[in-house]
Amino acid sequence: MKEQPDVPADVRPDVRPAPGPDARPDRLDRAVGAVVGSAVGDALGAPYEFGPAGQLAARGEEMRGGGGWDPGEATDDTQMAVLVGESLLDHGGLELPDIFERFRRWAASDPKDIGLQTEDVLTSGEAWDLAAALHFQVNARAAGNGSLMRAATSAVYFAAAGREATMDAARRIAALTHGDRAAWEGTAVLHELVRVALDGDDPLSALPATLEAVHPKHRERYARVLDPAWHPDMATEFNGAVWPCLGSAVWALRTTTEFARAVRAAVDLGGDTDTVAAVTGTLAGAVYGRAAVPERWTAPLHVPLPGSGGRVLDAEDLRRLAERLAAG
Repeated sequence: MKEQPDVPADVRPDVRPAPGPDARPDRLDRAVGAVVGSAVGDALGAPYEFGPAGQLAARGEEMRGGGGWDPGEATDDTQMAVLVGESLLDHGGLELPDIFERFRRWAASDPKDIGLQTEDVLTSGEAWDLAAALHFQVNARAAGNGSLMRAATSAVYFAAAGREATMDAARRIAALTHGDRAAWEGTAVLHELVRVALDGDDPLSALPATLEAVHPKHRERYARVLDPAWHPDMATEFNGAVWPCLGSAVWALRTTTEFARAVRAAVDLGGDTDTVAAVTGTLAGAVYGRAAVPERWTAPLHVPLPGSGGRVLDAEDLRRLAERLAAG
């Protein structure tokens, strides 16, 4: 079994001490934390992708280059999240054909990385409301974590609308590229946990109620990976699948007591490190706030946007994006 992350001896794995009243981030700081935290996790994990467990701890190299990525460069996870967020702001709400068109244009612009399933859907030539469903119909497998990885911006935007609305939006955005309801439900769970965290409540305590809102055919599987007794070593699929990816992110949040430890724990699981760390960063950022994200990680952070005229966003751009999303 993989080693547990560095957890103080007086903290049980399923209990995180609450910060004192003066240390609590406000809602806006948490919203920025979710968006910037996701991007930071993405960039921190990218050079370690598909490597063995424990590489970050063994090397001690943070925001290093490697695997085709420059130091601090965010991957398709953050790029697609930005595209979703900018569409929501430009249209004042959910305009699914526009999101799909932004995805399609991005995919056609030779990004450094793109999920195989996402690429197949976006380059199929099919209409926005048919492409993912047709792909699933043919392949019968579409439960990757590609819709989960890009959810930080939409989770912040829809949080104020309540549980039902945010989970519904998550499912609809996920369905643009993933025809398997498993991916929709995992993305909906992440949306709801972020909503709870932005309200200043504990997302871990909200898991039972959140699971009740999951589609009945998928509830048991999510309940298993989100259970406090679950460890990523117990996963039956690679963490590029939606269930163990979300379960690993929740595990990293549950078994640590600060943002940086949670994200490092996610990267040290190995495998799909950029996405597991991006999802962890979304959750941990929403809990601990932007102020908890290390400056040494945000300083080199940059997000190239293929298909967008050569634009490259930095941490300050992401902060402004998150603030606009939080304002609705």
